[in-house]
Amino acid sequence: MTGARFAQLLYRSFDAMVDAVQGDLAREGHADLSVAHEFAMQAIDGGAANAAELARALGVTRQAAAKTIAALEALDYVERTSDPADARRKRLVVTERGHDAIAIGARGFDSLYQRWRDAVGRENADAVIEALEAITAPNGVRGSSVG
Repeated sequence: MTGARFAQLLYRSFDAMVDAVQGDLAREGHADLSVAHEFAMQAIDGGAANAAELARALGVTRQAAAKTIAALEALDYVERTSDPADARRKRLVVTERGHDAIAIGARGFDSLYQRWRDAVGRENADAVIEALEAITAPNGVRGSSVG
């Protein structure tokens, strides 16, 4: 297998999952939400309290994170609240609407993964997960031209 073929398979697999979850979100009343927005909300719900933290969590620029936050605020998925530790600061919080969307996305991704795992077998699925974790780890082969 060539590296280009491997990349195509990864891309097509991810794209198929995203399309399916995007459909789930649209059917459940979140047609205005992208899967990238969903990932951003997960990061915010996991503790990314501002644009700089969201940018780090997602591996994007601060400007891209700020645009994402603005879009999520406008769509009522995220709001800014006073920081309990410092009332002068604002922190991002996922709204009830946002939590609903996160749950729908999570169910969709879990369902797709289970179908995939059933198709290829548990051992193969576990091996793929381990390999992807290794190549995307901070000290893995990410960004290198190992070959």
